[in-house]
Amino acid sequence: MDEEEDLRLARITPEISRRTIGLLRELVGLEPPERVPEGAMALADAILAEHGPDGLRVLVMTLSAWATAQIENVAELSRRSYEAVLDSMELACLEAQAED
Repeated sequence: MDEEEDLRLARITPEISRRTIGLLRELVGLEPPERVPEGAMALADAILAEHGPDGLRVLVMTLSAWATAQIENVAELSRRSYEAVLDSMELACLEAQAED
């Protein structure tokens, strides 16, 4: 990334991070869990409308950083490898697809 792009993304990062935390507060524990994608899509659509593709890039970077940190925490606490935690997540996705 160039310096101009870095600055542009840095300006919108605090707002998008704040909104992402708000989204996660709404989604964690949401029942039925099938409603989670609806909330995520609503935020993505709003960020795209307000900030364009740069906003979506920041949203993805933010969520990826947080997800990575949490997967590392889960692996450490459960005494499993990162790969084992990711395998469990992938298996859950495959099982959900099989139910559809």
